[in-house]
Amino acid sequence: MSEQPTAPYLDAVIAYGFRGSGRFHVPGHKGGPGADPALRHALGERAFALDIPQDIQGVDAGDSNAFERAERLAAEAYGAARTWFLTNGATQGNHALMLALAPLGARVLAQRNSHASVVDGLVLSGGVPAFVAPEYDSDLGMAHGVEPAELERALAEHDDVRAVFIVSPTYYGMVADVAGCAEVAHRAGVPLVVDQAWGPHFGFHPDLPPSALSQGADAVLTSTHKIVGSLTQSAMLHVADTGRIDAAAVARAIRLVRSTSPSSLLCASLDAARRQLAVHGEALLHETLRWIASTREKMASTPGISVLGPELVGRPGIAGWDPLRITLDVRATGRTGYEVADALRQTYDAHVELATQATILFVVGLAEQAVALERLGGDLDEVVKRISGEGTTRAVSAPPASREQQMAVPPREAFLGEAELVAVDDAIGRISCESIAGYPPGIPALLPGERITAETIAYLRQIVADGARLHGASDPTLRTINVLRGAATGS
Repeated sequence: MSEQPTAPYLDAVIAYGFRGSGRFHVPGHKGGPGADPALRHALGERAFALDIPQDIQGVDAGDSNAFERAERLAAEAYGAARTWFLTNGATQGNHALMLALAPLGARVLAQRNSHASVVDGLVLSGGVPAFVAPEYDSDLGMAHGVEPAELERALAEHDDVRAVFIVSPTYYGMVADVAGCAEVAHRAGVPLVVDQAWGPHFGFHPDLPPSALSQGADAVLTSTHKIVGSLTQSAMLHVADTGRIDAAAVARAIRLVRSTSPSSLLCASLDAARRQLAVHGEALLHETLRWIASTREKMASTPGISVLGPELVGRPGIAGWDPLRITLDVRATGRTGYEVADALRQTYDAHVELATQATILFVVGLAEQAVALERLGGDLDEVVKRISGEGTTRAVSAPPASREQQMAVPPREAFLGEAELVAVDDAIGRISCESIAGYPPGIPALLPGERITAETIAYLRQIVADGARLHGASDPTLRTINVLRGAATGS
């Protein structure tokens, strides 16, 4: 009999939280009485009652370890040999994987538009990256997945790679040929790690893309909070039983990068989200997909709006797509995505996940309400008809250097080396000590260890002027930047 309908950790936390135990341990709010009254009112007494520390007998200590059972059930649901609950997002998983797979001086091959936490993990581990360029749509300013042929070419150039890291799906919901990439990586004798942060629901409905684990990936990250209902900052790391990744080494690295006081609320939310997804996910997704289809149809009828999705499948870097991302091409409205998003916010208090010069992205949850999607379609229609202008908006494309250039020095050397703050215009040709990305989605245009080019600075200035926020920059206005002291200017 399946145990998926159970949530052992959640149940154990509830049992302890509400049975009136004497709490002569941390946290200091003691289940609520020690917390600020306004905070108690805002969050509710129950949240404080369930906020408990590690090493409580029957919860995550003793013979009956509910936490370990919860992780085993998550591994079973996702088809993994081992799963870890993460309380610092998929970021924590990337840090742990780099520590486990890319020790000091070891080389990994990473998709250039990987999340910033991949290179941050290399700063921690001392590993060295080589990059493989994703396919890129310059009309929309949108990066897609890595093609297996491009991955094979990159592996042929670097015969010392320890592991390959790719992204699927992308922020926009475009899915790479994971099976093809896995075949290429395995033929080269290295494991394939897939950042499936945006696809925690993959594999749980026949109309969605399959999970990366089922396509041959050796390790997969899923940001459970993004789509399937766990609390913000919670995620999972899954390792397959392929023998290419040492689960014990990963576990050791996770112990290094996790808090000694993990949030019971986050972990309980992961246990509960896994149960709902495994037991009711297909039914919930079935209804949500039906409502999304209706919303897409309504949005497509709005003048100047193109709804992107299945018609892109088959283009380079796109082997599938995720309908829970509604991506709009707004160029024909004569307005930018930033302007349309701002009008939605100001007029209807509707907030988008991402706006760029050419696009808007809406993220739909596992059990999105039909009325919310129906309202969004009407709100968008009214706003666009009211603010549309003449002409066609042009996308701001990332410069080729930000997708293709290789490191001048290892990320750890640049990040931890002696830095000096210089005016941005004086930084051209210098080596960056910073990781700078437009956020969201947090994909770096500049990494520590890369040479700063005039094209990259122009791109960053443009997206700031258009309304993006710079993540990782010591100076968000981009007037100054930290560069490696003493590193010679070069091309």
